[in-house]
Amino acid sequence: MTERTPTVPTPASRARTIATRHGQAALLRSDTGPGCADRVEPHVHHVHTDGAVTLLLPEDHPLVGAAAGAPRGELPAMVEIADRAAVALREPVRGLLWITGWLRLLAPEDGRAAALIVAEAQPDVRLLDIGYGMVALRLAAASMVLADGEGSGSLEPADFAAARPDPFCRYEDHWLRHLDLAHRDVVGMLTRLLPEALRGGHVRPLGLDRYGLRLRVETAEDDHDVRLAFSQAVDTPAKLGLELRRMVGCPFLANTKAS
Repeated sequence: MTERTPTVPTPASRARTIATRHGQAALLRSDTGPGCADRVEPHVHHVHTDGAVTLLLPEDHPLVGAAAGAPRGELPAMVEIADRAAVALREPVRGLLWITGWLRLLAPEDGRAAALIVAEAQPDVRLLDIGYGMVALRLAAASMVLADGEGSGSLEPADFAAARPDPFCRYEDHWLRHLDLAHRDVVGMLTRLLPEALRGGHVRPLGLDRYGLRLRVETAEDDHDVRLAFSQAVDTPAKLGLELRRMVGCPFLANTKAS
């Protein structure tokens, strides 16, 4: 019998989801230079819909001076964003998004305007520090690379801009932690859907999207990620709840279809 490959979000949608979740970011120079650390953690970062990234750094940071003094005021650089699991895992990073492009220092008035745009999507009191010891920089995206449990490959910024993040990405962490802490019985019922060889491992909720639930199975030898596919794509909490109840075998849903 041929097994059906589960439907998964597109690479561009997965990249938009990682960007929207505002995971831990690191700024790296694409070249080398004295006095500048290899990896810099910005105080604030925000990925815009076109793939550009606004970043906040202290005004006296060496990278700020390097960007200001670079030819044409642009420095080759890369932003790395790590997508971390909501629950404590042996290997907590679920995916990585790399955005490579040209970094430039924004003028004070442009930095304040950028802060207002960022604040609409990602309020952060540190945005008020622009002009008071902090400056804003902008990385214009030239290329993108995604690596996660579904695969790896390059992305065009235009595809990233045209995609949408998963509808549950802003609530995923809360739901997964609640499932892991308060509903271990449900996790146990989901274990019966795993390949038999993995049922003896430590099963934890890893991810959730409109197409299914992902579980991480930690064994003594290795980690294994398994996707449990929904019967249809879902985009509301009500439809999500219906699919989860189907997975655990709720008898009242045997002949029910989602509206």
